[in-house]
Amino acid sequence: MDFSFMSVVWLGTPLWLWASFFALVIAILSFDLGILHKENKEINVAESVKLSAFYIALGLSFGGFVWWYLGAESGLAYMTGFVVEKTLALDNVFVIALIFSFFAVPRIYQHRVLFWGILGVIVLRAIMIGVGATLVAEFSWVLYIFAAFLVFTGIKMLVMKEAEPNVSDNALVRFMRSRFNVTEEHHGERFFVKLVNPKTGKMTWFITPLFMALVMVEVADVIFAVDSVPAIFAITTDPFIVYTSNIFAILGLRALYFALAAMIHRFRYLKPALAVVLIFIGSKIFVADLLGLEKFPAALSLGVTFAIIASGVVWSLVKTKEEQLPA
Repeated sequence: MDFSFMSVVWLGTPLWLWASFFALVIAILSFDLGILHKENKEINVAESVKLSAFYIALGLSFGGFVWWYLGAESGLAYMTGFVVEKTLALDNVFVIALIFSFFAVPRIYQHRVLFWGILGVIVLRAIMIGVGATLVAEFSWVLYIFAAFLVFTGIKMLVMKEAEPNVSDNALVRFMRSRFNVTEEHHGERFFVKLVNPKTGKMTWFITPLFMALVMVEVADVIFAVDSVPAIFAITTDPFIVYTSNIFAILGLRALYFALAAMIHRFRYLKPALAVVLIFIGSKIFVADLLGLEKFPAALSLGVTFAIIASGVVWSLVKTKEEQLPA
C-alpha cells in the first residue's frame, strides 16, 4: 500500500504528523474510558493528582518532541501555549463546579460529563482554530485585532469586579427547559431517558439534568475559547502548534478538575496574574513592531509568562493561607 500521501504538507505540517497526533489522542481517551474508568466511580483527590501529573507529563513530553522535530522556536511556542491554556483552564474549573452544583450532578457521574465534554472540545477547538488560522493567513492584520482584544480583556479583568455566573438565570437553561422534555431528577449515568409524558400519557424521550450539565460545560468552553484561542495565535500562527498545545492542555482538565474543585478558593488571587499574562501576550506583538523585530523572542515570552503565572500562584496560596489563620 502506498503511504506517500502521508508526506503531503497540510496546514504547514506533514500529514503523518497530524495523523500521529490524532492517533495518540484517541489512544489516550480509549485508555482513559476503556481501562481507567470502565465503570463509573468517584475520583478521589489522590487519583486526580496522579492523573493530572500523568497528563501534564504527557503534554510536556509532546512539547519535547515538537522541540526536537520542529525546532527550538516551535518547541518554545508550544510550551508557552500549553502553560497559558493550562492556567486559563483554572477559570473553567470554577465554572464547571458551579454547573455541577446547580444541576446536583453526583460526583460518581461527573467524570462521564467531563469525558464527553472533552470530545466536544476537541471538535469545537478544531473549528475555531481552523477559522482563526484561515483569517490570519488571508488577513494578517487580524492578528493585531486578536492582540488588541487580549490587552482589552486583560485590563477589563484587572479593573472590573467579575460577578459570579448565575446558572439558574442562564438563557440556554431556560430555553432547554421550555422547548424540551426535561426530567427533574437524574437517571443514573443516562443523558436521555424514555418516560411517560404526563401531558399526553405516551412514552416520550426526555433529557436529563446530566445532559443539560454537559451542554452547559460545552458552552462554557466556547466562551473561554474566546480568550484562549486569540492568546495562542498571539504566541504562534502555526496551526499545528496552536491546536496541539490547546488539546494537550485540555486533555488533563478532567483529572485536574477533581483535584482543584475542592481547593479552588486557594487560587482566588490568580485572576490578576492571568490578566497580566493576557496583556503581555497581546502587547508583545506591538512591542515587536516598535522594536523592529520580526517576532518577539520565544524564550523571553515563555520565561515572562511562566514567571507571571508562578508569582500569581504563590501569591494566591500565601494570601489564602493567611486568611485561614486564626486572628
